[in-house]
Amino acid sequence: MMASLLVFVFVGMLMTCLQIIDAQPLGVCYGRNGNNLPSSQDVVNLYKANGITNMRVYDPIPETLNALKGSNISIILDISNDNLQSFSTDPKAAENWVIANIKSYFPQVKFKYISVGNEVSPKNVGTSQFVPFVLPALRNVQQAITKFRMQNQVKATTTIDTGLLTNTYPPAKSVFSDDVTSFINPIIGFLKQNNLPLLANIYPYYGYIGNPDQVPLPYALFTQKKPDPTGYHNLFDAMLDATYYAVEKAGGDNVQIVVAESGWPSDGGFGASMKNAGTYYRNLISHVKLGAGTPHKPEKAIETYLFAMFDENIKIGAETEKYFGVFHPDKTQKYNLTFN
Repeated sequence: MMASLLVFVFVGMLMTCLQIIDAQPLGVCYGRNGNNLPSSQDVVNLYKANGITNMRVYDPIPETLNALKGSNISIILDISNDNLQSFSTDPKAAENWVIANIKSYFPQVKFKYISVGNEVSPKNVGTSQFVPFVLPALRNVQQAITKFRMQNQVKATTTIDTGLLTNTYPPAKSVFSDDVTSFINPIIGFLKQNNLPLLANIYPYYGYIGNPDQVPLPYALFTQKKPDPTGYHNLFDAMLDATYYAVEKAGGDNVQIVVAESGWPSDGGFGASMKNAGTYYRNLISHVKLGAGTPHKPEKAIETYLFAMFDENIKIGAETEKYFGVFHPDKTQKYNLTFN
């Protein structure tokens, strides 16, 4: 009887450990828009040296994928928006991409999610032309992954931003805007049907600078002591839960949301400073590692990817875009963060 009890306890402890290992809640995005960045092999070594076990990469660069072989680092790999049209109309094009960039490296490279497009939106003039192609491209990529029997390890999905939402305060009232539902609802239905997650880029920084009179800086930086009137202590949780509520109302109950990017710039614009960025990254890491979840999803691990590994000195857009790194290009830390 005692032996059976000990076996039962051991199995229970083992399952708990496996669940913790499987959750792997923290990663860092590896952007390459800099002319002074380390080699891919040096970057992979830097991830390993700092105990970072998850990476997002935005292009299937052979140098990066070869460096990742045998590293035990799980990755999100993006399919660029420019590929969506051809992948949506030609299943063979999607299949050939999967063969060249996933199957050729699998299982030595631990692919976790394939993001079929990033932040495509009917409301964004820069990406609206890709709207008709996301869902059919997603279907064709998932079909190819399944054809090569990788579907248990590799999940196809897409990445959205919070600009698709409206009525986000309080978070429980959040919905997708009427002008995006015909785009996003079928995607959510596909993800639910195939037990796939949704990736979302969650940036309290932009929420703060967009409305600093109504959004206190401590609320955005996880340093506010008292909850707001809706019971939220920080903007990150409020934005994530607003996304969950909208997804559920669009028919996506039980669709997991992965925070595929979140960060704060150290320079280049309003609210951007080393102090604010360091505070944000430290508190976000602590929040994710605590495992307490959000008010709407208590005790649910928040798989989160910090943006980004390095400052990227040739990145286009707002000046702040160049200063989201948690490491300097010389591989030294900016904020003395602990990732594991």
